[in-house]
Amino acid sequence: MDFDRDAFGQFAEGFARFMGTARFLAWMSVIVAVWVLWNVPIGPDRPRFDPFPFIFLTLVLSLQASYAAPLILLAQNRQEARDRVGRDADREQAAQSRADMDFLAREIASLRNSVGELATRDYVRSELRSELRSMLAELDAAEDGRDGHQGRLSSPTHPDRRER
Repeated sequence: MDFDRDAFGQFAEGFARFMGTARFLAWMSVIVAVWVLWNVPIGPDRPRFDPFPFIFLTLVLSLQASYAAPLILLAQNRQEARDRVGRDADREQAAQSRADMDFLAREIASLRNSVGELATRDYVRSELRSELRSMLAELDAAEDGRDGHQGRLSSPTHPDRRER
């Protein structure tokens, strides 16, 4: 006998899902109550097919339980296999996320180190001012040596040279 295992597994899951509902319990209770009330010797005369100790009812419930238990176990095994696959995928995703976070943390640390070595705007301005002062001093010294007029470049009236 050859049958589709997946189709049977889906049937088992549907059966287990149905047996775990309040609707199933309510219908089962109604059926058992009607069975018992029909077969007790109270009320009008009628054919009773399972008189009191309800042996046939016990047989039917035992038969139902003997089929229900393996179907429920099969459904649980299939759910456990799906959960395992999901956990493995979650583990892989978590490992990948962790590796990505570690990489990003290293990159941020590298950027922080690099930014620490960058020249700031104030530092560049101060260096340019210092260089400008030294160039002005060299120009003043060169003009003083050529003209022989001292103090002319440092004068506030000179249009090209103002102290800053």
